[in-house]
Amino acid sequence: MTWLSVPRDWIASFGDIAKFCAKVMGSVYSLRVFRFFGEALRQAGILILGSALVIWGLAFILGLQCGIEGAYFNRSVGAPAYAGVFSAWCDLREIMPYAFGYMMSAKVGTGLVAEIGAMRISDEIDALEVMGINSLIYLCSTRLLAAWMVLPFMYIAAVGAGFFASYLAVVQQIGEVSSGGFFLIFWMFQNPPDLIYSVIKAMTMATVIVLVGCYYGYNASGGPVGVGTATAKSMVLNIVLVHLIGMLGTQIFWGANPRAPIGG
Repeated sequence: MTWLSVPRDWIASFGDIAKFCAKVMGSVYSLRVFRFFGEALRQAGILILGSALVIWGLAFILGLQCGIEGAYFNRSVGAPAYAGVFSAWCDLREIMPYAFGYMMSAKVGTGLVAEIGAMRISDEIDALEVMGINSLIYLCSTRLLAAWMVLPFMYIAAVGAGFFASYLAVVQQIGEVSSGGFFLIFWMFQNPPDLIYSVIKAMTMATVIVLVGCYYGYNASGGPVGVGTATAKSMVLNIVLVHLIGMLGTQIFWGANPRAPIGG
């Protein structure tokens, strides 16, 4: 039946993506990727120079948004001194991982598809294989290793940018709470495990985004139109996966125990 063909295609595609991801990650875990460590360092440099400021800028703007919304919400319920609660939870647990995932999907993931897909349709990948170079490791595993080397630090810096922006919005711009009062509540409602969980959420998103981008780029076909189609498909799938990972991460890490110092 025709109405069964679409789910069947989805299931087949999921299997292909899973096998591809297993190969790429296996090459990293088996340390074979270190044959091309120079390429991994080059990709890490591209990530830093091309994406860091964009991600930090988005984190700063969303931190301002969290701070302003939290301050006015707490004013409306008669507890302006507790604006730090909203800033702490909004920034660390939800907004920063999602912002990181969105920006990675829009900039890094689509860039990987376009770059590797262009190499595929211009026969550059076949040329690598002819020269005896494992193209999967050289093109995909090196990019995954670069992401793992660079992105945790970029993400922690993005969280810091969001925190700083929330402080500016609540204390300096709106000014309903003093600096000391803001930080007292702000640090009371988070702890080091929360930061670790937030990094795990963001890095899971980043890993999936890089793998999906590499898959669609590596298997692109049909000329420039095919590369464009693959880029669009990767963007859609990555956005869906970002939301799924964000939802599951919140449920796993904070669903049963939000770790809020409220009540007796």
